[in-house]
Amino acid sequence: MSRRFRILGDPIGVFGLALVVLVVVGALGAGVFAQHDPTTLDVRHRLLPPDWDHWLGTDHLGRDVFSRVLYGGRIALFVSLVSVGLSLAFGCVLGMLAGYGPRWLDNGFILVFDAVRSFPTVLFALALVTLIGPSLTTIIVIVVVTSTPLYGRIVRTQTLALQESEFIQAARSIGARPPRVLARHMLPNLIGPLLILASMDIPVVITIESGLSFLGLGVRPPTPSWGSILNDGYGFIRDTPWLVIAGGVPIVLTTLGFTFLGEALRDIFDPRLQRMQ
Repeated sequence: MSRRFRILGDPIGVFGLALVVLVVVGALGAGVFAQHDPTTLDVRHRLLPPDWDHWLGTDHLGRDVFSRVLYGGRIALFVSLVSVGLSLAFGCVLGMLAGYGPRWLDNGFILVFDAVRSFPTVLFALALVTLIGPSLTTIIVIVVVTSTPLYGRIVRTQTLALQESEFIQAARSIGARPPRVLARHMLPNLIGPLLILASMDIPVVITIESGLSFLGLGVRPPTPSWGSILNDGYGFIRDTPWLVIAGGVPIVLTTLGFTFLGEALRDIFDPRLQRMQ
């Protein structure tokens, strides 16, 4: 069985893929599936239990919770994909420069990577939110700054291991310049494992976004977010538990989906973990 179809033979991989597809379809199709506007207030119908008109009930301002969950998925996926994508891009560039460049450049990048990683992420997030205010941009900057050193270190290690390989030496011997060696020969051998790691980092970023929004440090109201839905329901948890359930279940399902999918992809593409045929 080829690699592209091998995941269909892994029950955990199929389950993870199904959850990811469910979340992505729900987020992209929010405008189609949502029964109500997620920001429309209707105080007369506040805190309604789930029914046929409001599948997940309404919150303390009368907003339809099901619609807010769908549109909150858009925010979660947007923040996670943009943040992880930028972190991966910056980490690849800096890591390859560190591993392939001169020793002084390598030492400089390692010093920066270690300095950034040693600073507590929570304190950095609180400081940045205080300086520039809560927003989607703030969350993306926090994730990119704290995640880039992780990807950079991994790419640096792999670059150091690959630069003495025969195909790299052959490219050098025919006069290939460093940018061509890195882009045409080094990067294709690095990107596979990094994409698997990135897929497993997406739920981490979603959790960060939801946590900051829960604390009031993420997206600004009335923009729907899974974290803000949890925050809205926290004060009414004894009387209206469906608000907390509606905000928490999508986070759990998304985390499980991307984690299981990443584990399945790792088992498929990592030759050390492949089963003997």
